[in-house]
Amino acid sequence: MHLSTSTVWLFDSDSVTNGWLCHISSSGETLNTHHLSPYMKPLGSDYSNGVNFAIAGATATPGDTPFSLDVQVDQFVFFRDRCNDSIIREESAPVDPKDFHKALFTMDIGQNDITSIMYLPYDQVLAKLPHFVAEIRRAIRTLHKNGARKFWIHGTGALGCLPAKLAIPKDNDGGLDEHGCIIKYNDAAKKFNELLSEACDDLRLQLKKSAIIFVDMFAIKYDLVANHTKYGIEKPLMTCCGHGGPPYNYDPKKSCMGVDKDTCKPDEKLISWDGVHFTDAANSLVASMAITGEYSIPRMRLTSLVKPAKSNDS
Repeated sequence: MHLSTSTVWLFDSDSVTNGWLCHISSSGETLNTHHLSPYMKPLGSDYSNGVNFAIAGATATPGDTPFSLDVQVDQFVFFRDRCNDSIIREESAPVDPKDFHKALFTMDIGQNDITSIMYLPYDQVLAKLPHFVAEIRRAIRTLHKNGARKFWIHGTGALGCLPAKLAIPKDNDGGLDEHGCIIKYNDAAKKFNELLSEACDDLRLQLKKSAIIFVDMFAIKYDLVANHTKYGIEKPLMTCCGHGGPPYNYDPKKSCMGVDKDTCKPDEKLISWDGVHFTDAANSLVASMAITGEYSIPRMRLTSLVKPAKSNDS
């Protein structure tokens, strides 16, 4: 099957929330394509617009989770090789091998690595961040070696504004900023993004004829909290689906799937769905800002990398 240049390959730490890239439009722009099928989905998968290799809880560093970034990249290489084998045998393949270099390779990973070490003194946290970034750099190089040429790399978001972290018992509010977010978490996220952006700068010089775009997701997601009234959000630090009510409606001992959960009203716009993942409304806002290019280095609109697929009506 021949693929258009609207193909997207997603490498991620979360299979739950990141399908927004393929269906959200902004300023009349859209990729006109459906959610990416998970690579691990055995039945009913449609890889005509790309593959989602994301796994919930995944990390950039190997060893801590079964499907860390290196495993996701290995899965892509295996998938690509099977496509090549099918073409050689003159059989149909989900992707024409010559189209891999046209596709967009998206990464949004590293947040689980960061949050897993936040119990450490801050200087030790900072010392570990370069190792996380090194794994992402290695993944980009491996993908490039295997035909990838267009990369859309997300920095991590405002981890200190997640209700799941804010609800952790603390002695006082001395570690919170003026918007109620945890300073230590957000400082670590910003430092990680600084290192990742620098890595993208280096790779841009080394990997010729490639587009490597870094997107500052921290700036986007923190803005939803800091300027929440501008977006019609009344309670930026509360979960929509949780337990306990204000201020965070989050209880780590109880699942959002429980029968006694407290759920926000349908017309109530909140950022967090369950304390970690964003609501559809928040994801729509994030996507609409991310694809404009205003938060990317270098500044580049998403549709300049990936041409929208033709709609079924055309």
